[in-house]
Amino acid sequence: MTKKPAKRAERLVINYNRQRWRKLKTLRSIAFKMMMILEKSNISAITHGSIARGDVTEKSDVDIFIPSPPSSFMIEMTLERAGTPVSRRVIIQATPYYTVKGYIEIDKRQTVSFPLIKMRRVERDFFQFSGEITLAMIEDNIRIAGVDKRLMLIEPIENGHIESSIISREEDTARLLGISIETVLDRTHALFRRDKIGRTGVFIKEELAPNETFEMALKRLA
Repeated sequence: MTKKPAKRAERLVINYNRQRWRKLKTLRSIAFKMMMILEKSNISAITHGSIARGDVTEKSDVDIFIPSPPSSFMIEMTLERAGTPVSRRVIIQATPYYTVKGYIEIDKRQTVSFPLIKMRRVERDFFQFSGEITLAMIEDNIRIAGVDKRLMLIEPIENGHIESSIISREEDTARLLGISIETVLDRTHALFRRDKIGRTGVFIKEELAPNETFEMALKRLA
């Protein structure tokens, strides 16, 4: 079931059990391995969401994002040389106003994505909104604050996290996360809209042909 935006005012302390700590360790190990493969080719990547915050569940995915990709060819060659299996390659544009991105799906729970054109600042901030960490931060076992799909601010503490609604606290949330208030308002609007009318699909979702590069597919779609 999709998580719904929450409006409760109280701050809740959530203590993690051993199972959640093990799940977090497993997912971070997967992310670390993939990010190391990319780093060896001087491709810097981040991972974001619950894996960065720590509040993972059995449904959590490993999403690797490359903010400034050298080229899709370089990314694919790096993965191929490392023996990384690829299940499919997809171009996605969420709306006509959002950046077109390439997605390399390793399996159902693991993807590597990157922008195919320059992102707007507000789109780049989306990752920081949900919480993002680098390879070095995984090495140092750092968890970071971010907002989940319920619009709950997740603030890591030693034994788990504190969660609280960001509704009516948008400016404070933007300040804490180091992002623009526009980003917080945009994501809040989008998630409430999704809760009200459901998912409306994406503007473009196109699977690449076997011998087609992302750049070739983008040119074709343009």
